[in-house]
Amino acid sequence: MRFLSRVLPSFLVAWLISFTLASLFHSQYVVNQLVNVDIDVTILQRLNLMWDDWVGLLPTYGSIIAIAFIIAFSIATWLLNKLPQFRYLIFILAGIIAFLTVLLSLNSVMNMHLIAGSRGWGFYTQLLAGALGGYSYIKLSNKLRQN
Repeated sequence: MRFLSRVLPSFLVAWLISFTLASLFHSQYVVNQLVNVDIDVTILQRLNLMWDDWVGLLPTYGSIIAIAFIIAFSIATWLLNKLPQFRYLIFILAGIIAFLTVLLSLNSVMNMHLIAGSRGWGFYTQLLAGALGGYSYIKLSNKLRQN
């Protein structure tokens, strides 16, 4: 019952937050690259790009992030039993490591950046999305445990 009442809702919200941020960061990185070569991008075009990227990345990147989070959060839960005083740090690092693993794996397997928004400074924004996913998970999980 704990899984359905606390783990699953916390996981789904954390994954949605993290994927949405990763998608938005990706979109803005790509738009920024266009602007850097003097291509005018309107607000409406930015919004359309963000929506199209979110929908387009959901089945692939979204699924990959979910799998990475399942693995990372499982290990983090195991660590949490041994180091409960580092609850937030453990899950923030788990989110970062999940994204780091995904991005480095995708890049090394294909020898290219499949997620265009993970080039240059975009790489760090993707890791930030992972960190915020880990933070969201432990924060929501704690809140549901108290209820």
